[in-house]
Amino acid sequence: MNGATAVERATRRVVEGGRDAKRPIVYCRRCLIPETKPDIFFDDDGVCSACRHFEARAEVDWDARRRELEEVLDRYRSPDGSNYDCVVPVSGGKDSTTQTIRMLQLGMNPLCVTATTDELSDIGRRNIENLKSLGVDFVEYTTNPVVRRRINRLALCEIGDISWPEHVTIFTLPVRVAVQMGIRLIVWGENPQNEYGGPAAAATGNTLTRRWLEEFGGLLGLRVTDLVGREGIEPKHLIPYTYPTDEELQRVGVTGVFLGYFLPWDGLTNALFAQAHGFETYPTTIEGSLCDYENLDNHQTGIHDYFKFLKYGFGRATDIASMHVRRGRLTRADALELVRRHDGRFPWTYLGKPIEQVLDAIDMSLDEFVAVCDRFTNKRLFVTDRHGELVKDRHGNLTKINYDNVEG
Repeated sequence: MNGATAVERATRRVVEGGRDAKRPIVYCRRCLIPETKPDIFFDDDGVCSACRHFEARAEVDWDARRRELEEVLDRYRSPDGSNYDCVVPVSGGKDSTTQTIRMLQLGMNPLCVTATTDELSDIGRRNIENLKSLGVDFVEYTTNPVVRRRINRLALCEIGDISWPEHVTIFTLPVRVAVQMGIRLIVWGENPQNEYGGPAAAATGNTLTRRWLEEFGGLLGLRVTDLVGREGIEPKHLIPYTYPTDEELQRVGVTGVFLGYFLPWDGLTNALFAQAHGFETYPTTIEGSLCDYENLDNHQTGIHDYFKFLKYGFGRATDIASMHVRRGRLTRADALELVRRHDGRFPWTYLGKPIEQVLDAIDMSLDEFVAVCDRFTNKRLFVTDRHGELVKDRHGNLTKINYDNVEG
């Protein structure tokens, strides 16, 4: 023990109160994704499922996939032009800008639908207006901001996710619009599982269902109905957060497709493509990130990403670095150095906006916020003192027990 490193001593320490000894976090041997990431799997070689899925892309016949996409679009195209061909859920970001351009290139007449973000940034507004200027009809659906702020606070305190209402409405509102307007096809971008194209690509059983949507929407254990009666919230306030019924979906025949299954999907490539069509990036590297081209629209995103770090021991910098490692744009060693530098810093600002201003909007003090942070922090992933209390530096930053499989 005398020659042990600080990390080794931290991982061997038994926290007072009888809890298990800490052990190092295990990471993918190819990228930097940790075993703590939900729904990730490691094979016998220590390589994560995300890397294996990307590896399999080399075997894909992308020309055939594009022809398949064209066939799917032709099936759902309005036969007489009396309605829109598809709904494209958009935020104005690099991916949804690319989605929209691709639909226009393929001769579709899309209706773009934005579920308005919580704390819209100035650059986010400019990118939405740029997307409109591409030549599309556009619906911007803004939920009751008074109720929204109450839900932001409730979700942050109860499940550690200030962005819960935004992530729910990303999936509910475009589908509600599709049902109400009789539009059968919804075109999403990246495929979360990277395994299939969505129900529209299936020969049978290709109608979207509530169960299918909930799988991708992710309620994180907080149901919409749980909000009724809390902070004065009534059922009438929750219409935008509620999925259409299966009967409504089946009546219209609403279905969905992921472009990321049919076309090679890459964030940096999409950013470059979108920039060539007027999309605006941030002037510097975004706080807690490694890039200047994504998550530009919402000042709350810094808090959302920080809670991922507290719960699972990795943040947005790890996600981006791992994507670049898989594509050969970063070595694993350089990616690790960048992650150690940028991941998991306390979100004092995001897109230049101080955290106190973001918290003011949900009627929460900084001290209250820190207490919520501590409550959701997985102490097995971070250094604690002999009393089991989290060790923080003068900026409020935690110390992870390890950043890689072998550290000295």
